[in-house]
Amino acid sequence: MKVNLHLDAKGLTCPMPIVNIKKAIDTLEHGEILEVHVTDKGALADIPAWAKAGGHTILQQVEAAGVITFLIQKI
Repeated sequence: MKVNLHLDAKGLTCPMPIVNIKKAIDTLEHGEILEVHVTDKGALADIPAWAKAGGHTILQQVEAAGVITFLIQKI
């Protein structure tokens, strides 16, 4: 899977990961993929809810060593 843009939001707390994701995804074309790394546990609920509201697709969500990685496809 080709990732078009990487976003490091580690260490940020709500609402900053979502704010930064919105800015990043706005730079992508439809169908492109954003990879996001976060450490805020609130992101487990916030990012999927934000993606659903915007019509975007969470392709993958993985947690390892305290870092949560999301692959979000812009729709």
